[in-house]
Amino acid sequence: MSIVDRVKGIIVDPRSEWIKVAAEPATVQSIYTGWIMILAAIGPLALLVATHSLQWAFAQYVLSLVTTFVLAAIVDALAPSFGGTKDFVASLKLIAYSYTAAWLAGIFYLLGLFGGLLGLVATVYAFYTFFLGAPLLTKAAPAKALPFTLVVVLCGIVLGALASFAFSGMTMTPHLGGRFGMMP
Repeated sequence: MSIVDRVKGIIVDPRSEWIKVAAEPATVQSIYTGWIMILAAIGPLALLVATHSLQWAFAQYVLSLVTTFVLAAIVDALAPSFGGTKDFVASLKLIAYSYTAAWLAGIFYLLGLFGGLLGLVATVYAFYTFFLGAPLLTKAAPAKALPFTLVVVLCGIVLGALASFAFSGMTMTPHLGGRFGMMP
């Protein structure tokens, strides 16, 4: 499946797309090279254009790659507590594909504060797609999908805040936009 078709599926019809994603074989490497590394670059490239700061754009990109992996590990560890099973590749798929709307919204960095608001809307949609995908990818009990999503969102917010703090100290550049949580 092409990346454009997958993006369209996740954005327009996530329920159907999750069924396809769950059935496809994947590896950590294939998910990173075929999805994460591509989509996670959108926001940093927009930051580069908006701020002319290669250092900040690079740091934001690395932050996206690392936090995606760490959040997938958190999802994998939490899945059994919500009736699911441990499967790191499935957890990484869930995080990677649910980030789609948020990563696409990275282009809104070009719009300043208004872009931050649009990014927030995209982040909420990303939470929704996670909610839809959790029962299929991690086999979490459907009745526990909402609490699972809320716990992961809270973990994502804490992880994002910690990572942003660490990177902002390293780059000495102020954080732009109002995005947080699952949106690295």
